[in-house]
Amino acid sequence: MKIVTCTAPVNIAVIKYWGKRDEKLILPLNDSISFTLSQDEMCAKTTVAISPNFSEDKFWLNGKEESLENPRIQNCLKEIRRRASKRKVNGFDDEMLNWHIHVCSANNFPTAAGLASSAAGYACLVSALGSVYGVEGDLSVISRQGSGSACRSIYGGLVRWYKGELADGSDSFAKTIAPPDHWPNTRVIICIVNAGRKKTPSTEGMRRSVATSSLMEYRVQTSVVNRVNKIMQAIHEKDWSMFCDITMADSNEMHAVCQDTFPPCVYMTDTSQTITSLVYQYNEIKIANKEDHHKICYTFDAGPNACLFVPGEVAEEVMNLVVTAFPPKPTQALDEYIRGEKPSKSKLSKV
Repeated sequence: MKIVTCTAPVNIAVIKYWGKRDEKLILPLNDSISFTLSQDEMCAKTTVAISPNFSEDKFWLNGKEESLENPRIQNCLKEIRRRASKRKVNGFDDEMLNWHIHVCSANNFPTAAGLASSAAGYACLVSALGSVYGVEGDLSVISRQGSGSACRSIYGGLVRWYKGELADGSDSFAKTIAPPDHWPNTRVIICIVNAGRKKTPSTEGMRRSVATSSLMEYRVQTSVVNRVNKIMQAIHEKDWSMFCDITMADSNEMHAVCQDTFPPCVYMTDTSQTITSLVYQYNEIKIANKEDHHKICYTFDAGPNACLFVPGEVAEEVMNLVVTAFPPKPTQALDEYIRGEKPSKSKLSKV
C-alpha cells in the first residue's frame, strides 16, 4: 500500500479566465493572471492511497462518496499513470499502476460558490497523484485537464496561465511571474455573501457566453489583451494603484459578459454590488488624501463572494469598515463571523 496526503492553495484571478477555445482539453481563449493565497485559512486537502487489497476505486469529496468516473478526474489519473509508466522510479513497481485507488478530498471553505474550489481541489489531487506514482516535473498541464484554473494553484505568488496556440495544448501552462513576497504586506479579505452552490456552474456559463455574447469577442481580441500587458507592467513596476484599477476593471468586464450572455448568467447579488460601492467610496477618500498606495480593490469570480486585496497598513481599517457595513447577527459572536485575523474594536478613522 502507498498513501500520500497533500494540500493546495486557492488562487484568485485578477485577469479572468472565462471561455475555452477547446472544451475537451480545457484550453482558454485568453491568458489569465492570479494571486495564490496563503494556505493558513483556505486550502484543499487530498489523501490518495493505492493498494493491491482495494477491490474497487473510491472517491470522497467533503465527506460524501462520489463517483470517481468523472471524466476530468479520469483524465488527470490517466495522464499521471501514463507518465509513471514511462519512468523508472526507485521504489515504484509497474504493478502498482494496476492497483485500485482511493481518494479523499476536502475543502475548508465553500465549494462551488465562486471561490476557486475546483482549482485548489484539482491542483491538490494532481500533486498527490504525482507523489503516489512518482511523477515529477511541471504538473500544471495535467491539473489544467481537471479544472483550467487549477494549473495556477500549482505555483505560489502571482501566476500567469498562458493560453497557448497549439491545438494539442502543450503550450498552455502556468508560470510564476512574481514571487509570494512581491507585495509582502498584502492582505486578502474574502467576503462570503452566499456559501451555497451557484445556480449556473462556471463550465456551463462559459459555454453559453462563448456561444451567445457579442461582448465576448471584443474582450478576447482587444480589452483583455491590453489589460494583461498593463497589469504585467503594474506588477513589474510594483504600481499598486494601477494594479487595483485593472483588477476591478477586468472583474467588471467578465460579469458584463455574463450579463450579455443569453440567457444571462447572474452571479453577483445586491450585496455584491454594495461591496463594490464601498470599495469605490473608500478609494475616493484615499485618492483625495494623496494615499493612492493605500487603495484597495475587489474581484469577483463566477459567484457573489468578493475578494478584496488590501495593503497591510490599512487592513485593520478595512476589516472594521466591512464589519461595520455588514455586521454579524446579534446572536453571532465575532469569532464565529470572522476567520483569520480579527480587527480591533477601534473606531474607524477618515472613513
